[in-house]
Amino acid sequence: MTATTPRARDARPREAAGTGHAAGHHGEILQGVFRDGRGRPCQALVTLPVNGPGSTAHFTRRPGIPPDDVDVTPAGRTKARAAAVLALRECASLSAAEPCGGVLALTGDLPVGLGMGSSTSDVIATVRAVADAWGVRLPPRTVARLAVRAEGASDPLMLGPGPLLFAHREGRTLEVLGPALPPAVVLGCVLGGGAPVDTLALPAPAYDARDLDAYEHLRRMLRRAVADGDPVLLGRVGTASARLGQRRLAHAEFPVLTRVADRCGAVGVQVAHSGNVAGVLFDPRDPGLDARLHRCARALEREGVTPTRVFATRPGSTIHPPTPSEDPSRGRAHLGSHRPAGPDTSRRRTRLPAV
Repeated sequence: MTATTPRARDARPREAAGTGHAAGHHGEILQGVFRDGRGRPCQALVTLPVNGPGSTAHFTRRPGIPPDDVDVTPAGRTKARAAAVLALRECASLSAAEPCGGVLALTGDLPVGLGMGSSTSDVIATVRAVADAWGVRLPPRTVARLAVRAEGASDPLMLGPGPLLFAHREGRTLEVLGPALPPAVVLGCVLGGGAPVDTLALPAPAYDARDLDAYEHLRRMLRRAVADGDPVLLGRVGTASARLGQRRLAHAEFPVLTRVADRCGAVGVQVAHSGNVAGVLFDPRDPGLDARLHRCARALEREGVTPTRVFATRPGSTIHPPTPSEDPSRGRAHLGSHRPAGPDTSRRRTRLPAV
C-alpha cells in the first residue's frame, strides 16, 4: 500500500480549482521534551483542539506557469505559499503530470500570533486545496510532512482531534494517547493584552535531564487521564506544563491566572507554548459550573485578563456559557480575507459564546 494515492485520472478542465479547510486550536495541554521510541530526547506537544475557527484556502492551477510561481492573497502568507509549492510538486508527481503554478486565496478567522495555529491552519488548508485541484488524495502523514517542511514546526491538526504526543519539528507522532481528551470545559482568555507574539524572538527551549524526567512524568499522567476520562488529572497536567513553560514565556499574568482558577474551583489551566492564548479548565460534572464560569470570567476581567470563549474538549458536549453573544475575538477585522492581530481587548461586560 503506497503512502499517497491518486484518485481516478483527473478529467477536470486544465485550469482546475480546489478548496481546503483546516481548524485551529487553543494552544497546548502539554509541551516539552520526551523520549521517542528509541529513547532519544525529542521536543513534542499535545494540542488542545477548538471546534470552529480556522482557515479556508482556494487554489487554482495555471498550466504553463512555473511551479514556483504562486500568487497568494493576502500578501505576506509566505508559509502558505511555500506549502502550495511543495504540495503542487507532490501532487503533480503522483498524477504523472508537469507541475505548474497557480493562484492561492486564503480566508480565516484565527487571530495571528496568539498561539492558536493560524499559520498551521493556513498551511494545512493550502495543501488540501492544492490536492483537491489536482484530484489527488494526500494521507494525513503526507500533509504533516509537507506542513513541517513549509513552516519548520506544526501542530498535528491534520491528524484529527484525538490526543497525540506529536514531534512538531519532525512531523511524527510519538504516541497516540487515546481516542479523546477527558471531558472538560475551557474558559478561554488572552494574556499580554492580546498582543501577538513573535515566536522567532522567543529564546530557544533548553532542556536538561531533570526536564526530561519531569515531562515524562506528565506524559504518564496525561496517558492515565485520557484512559480514565479524568478532567481533574487533565487540569493538573495542563497547569504543570504551563508552569514549566513559564521559564521561557514569562507571562506576567500567569500568577493571576492560576490564582483565579483556584478560587473559582477550576481543575487547572493551559497556556499556548508560542502565544498569548490561555484557558481555565473546569470539570463539566460540577453542578455549579455555570456560576463558576461567570465568577471566573468576572475575576479575570477585574485583573485585566480578557475572557474570549467557552468550549468543550469534546465537541458536541452541551455547554451553558455566560451570556451568549458574539465572540470578542471575531470583530470587523475578520471579514473577507483579513485576519486580526488579536481579539478586541477593550473593556466591556463579560460576554462569552460557546464555540
